[in-house]
Amino acid sequence: MDNKEKKYYERGTEELKIKSICANKLVRELNNFDVENFEGKKEVIKQLFGNAGFNPSIEHNFHCDLGYNIHVGNEFYAGYNCVILDMAEVRIGDNCMLGPNVGIYTAGHSIEPKSRNKSGYAIPIEIGNDVWIGGSCVILAGVTIGDNSVVAAGSVVTKDVPANTIVAGNPARILKEI
Repeated sequence: MDNKEKKYYERGTEELKIKSICANKLVRELNNFDVENFEGKKEVIKQLFGNAGFNPSIEHNFHCDLGYNIHVGNEFYAGYNCVILDMAEVRIGDNCMLGPNVGIYTAGHSIEPKSRNKSGYAIPIEIGNDVWIGGSCVILAGVTIGDNSVVAAGSVVTKDVPANTIVAGNPARILKEI
């Protein structure tokens, strides 16, 4: 499947409900760990995600759709209130940091009112190595963020971000090269 290809899904199916319940149980467990139980949190992250590299760290109040579509590299960090809507794959490289209140959304819906609540689509998101995404950023479906890039706080990323750049704004635009 081409990385930018839409994956369609039916909302409310029994299969999707079961997958969501499984993920929600693990998310609740992750969010309820004692702040000092680093090893317990790492184990739940490894159960929840499709892949998790060495030393993943996620602060309290994390949420996702399915979990198994999330793949993170070594030294991944997500701040408070991170939301990853992973109806399609989300691949995040090594040494990536997400500030608080970051949303990564692979999902989308029809603009037609009659079909909006019945089905949806999802497009994979890729985030390279050594990427820093500032607080309160939104990364939308189909976006690729290149290695070593910085997404400034409050940005809404609607298009691909080249490697070695700093982007900011809504929609995010290149401010400078690193």
